Amino acid sequence: MHERVEAALEQIRPMLRADGGDVELIDVTDDGVVLVRLIGACGGCPMAAMTLKEGIERLLKEEVPEVQAVEAV
Repeated sequence: MHERVEAALEQIRPMLRADGGDVELIDVTDDGVVLVRLIGACGGCPMAAMTLKEGIERLLKEEVPEVQAVEAV
């Protein structure tokens, strides 16, 4: 599942990079929780929580149905 999550993240990275940020995949737990780190401009952005839940989590759940949640570390 780790590889499928990484491939899905590649779809959203161009949008994050356009704003000076990125997302780093830290881990995928056995129970389907994806741990990520928002880096660059995304790390300190006031909209980071929305980007995480409405952007990254939504995309990952669509592309990898086993994903239960996405959490920032």
